[in-house]
Amino acid sequence: MSSNASVAPTALDVLIVGAGISGIGAAHYLQRDHPGRSYAILESRGTLGGTWDLFRYPGIRSDSDLHTFGYAFKPWRDEDAIADGGKILAYLRETATEYGIDRHIRFHTRVLSADWSSEQARWTVVVERSDTGERSTLTCSWLFCAAGYYRYDEGFAPHFAGRERFRGRIVHPQHWPEDLDHSGKRVVVIGSGATAVTLVPALAETAGHVVMLQRTPSYILPVPAGDRIADGLKAVFGEERGHALARHKNILRQAAVWGLCRRFPKTARRIIRRVNIKALPAGYPVDEHFNPPYDPWDQRLCAAPDGDFFRAIRRGAASMVTDSIETFTETGLRLASGRELAADIVVTATGLNVQAMGGITLNVDGRPVELGDTVAYKGMMLSGVPNFAYTIGYTNASWTLKVGLLCEHFCRLLTRMDEGGFDIACPVVAEADMPLRPFLDFQAGYIRRAMDRLPRQGNRAPWLTSLQYTGDVKLLRKLPVDDPELRLTPSPAARSAHSTTTAPTAV
Repeated sequence: MSSNASVAPTALDVLIVGAGISGIGAAHYLQRDHPGRSYAILESRGTLGGTWDLFRYPGIRSDSDLHTFGYAFKPWRDEDAIADGGKILAYLRETATEYGIDRHIRFHTRVLSADWSSEQARWTVVVERSDTGERSTLTCSWLFCAAGYYRYDEGFAPHFAGRERFRGRIVHPQHWPEDLDHSGKRVVVIGSGATAVTLVPALAETAGHVVMLQRTPSYILPVPAGDRIADGLKAVFGEERGHALARHKNILRQAAVWGLCRRFPKTARRIIRRVNIKALPAGYPVDEHFNPPYDPWDQRLCAAPDGDFFRAIRRGAASMVTDSIETFTETGLRLASGRELAADIVVTATGLNVQAMGGITLNVDGRPVELGDTVAYKGMMLSGVPNFAYTIGYTNASWTLKVGLLCEHFCRLLTRMDEGGFDIACPVVAEADMPLRPFLDFQAGYIRRAMDRLPRQGNRAPWLTSLQYTGDVKLLRKLPVDDPELRLTPSPAARSAHSTTTAPTAV
């Protein structure tokens, strides 16, 4: 599917970094709205799909329904609204093939650095073949980073005392071994996030017993794997119209749940507790294992499709322990309470390592860009960095809802620049003393560990990173692209080619 490196153009209008769900979506909107622009997708791995190809652990799935996590332009046809990784990957491959996006992907191509020249109004991008180590240079007018937010080559693995003494096997979900047989084995899953909640019921199908060992509880809710209303809407209105209506319904539902949790956290906590009590065996210590010290949606809620996590506990195939690890032993784990957990396999579902902007080294006119010194503009560009865009999805709703809006706005920006004869777009903060705060108002550990390496956000538009879809629809889809703090200018070459009476004026 990749372009032949010997004949592929080296000067393009847009370079998209990453062939996952964001990069494929960006390519669709770009070729739909600007079919005359040349582009390529650079993918460091040997296949498309990003997260959905990388993660191979048992039960891998999305926590979000695919009517909203999928694309607005590509109906989700499967009966499972909460779908496993294989189905999502097949959907992405089908999308890339159906829209001819796969022909623009250059695999095994890792972006190392990008240098912006204001004189030339172009990026010079150094790439490396991840299979051979060969380096080469590309140029582009726009660099569009759709590489996600975490490192693909390593997961987060905290230090555990005595780890080297353990005679069993230790695995991280991000690098699941193909030869790992957990049948009949005693498995301990360390962690309480979405990955652990996914792994436990999947492993419990054949393992001897699975223990989820958590230091801090999470909110876990049973949700239907299917969507009968969506199925009914498609049956009545047809696939495309029904998909659009189901998508709208689920957007409203996500917003309602998030709004309830944020406005009435005590009420939300009581509701979740009642649901947990109903899903668990009678007398189960709910307040010990399902009572987080934070409010709902301070961190992402975990979903259990059709209550699979709770079913595994009810039938005795899985159990929970809330404690901290003192040390690994030869045969398992000794906890701070003195309790010992025997294990044949320990799974460290301990999270991700955040890597902003794909780990690309950025320079603007010879000056290094320190991401921690930049401010996010409309959640898609960086202050002081021309012709650079990125996608970061929602943390409180389906990731792709935000990505779609950002891609639409990016295409609108290109149209505005074409109309005005502009070559350069650069966000500039008007107030040097504007109050700043972290890029994401999200308390997950993997975000907190990387705060100093991420851009900041301001206290007002357009420097706020919005978490509300309805507000973003207005900002990114309906309001004008022009903004006093977005400088649009022609390139120096264009200015010199025209007289001052005919050259466009910067806005």
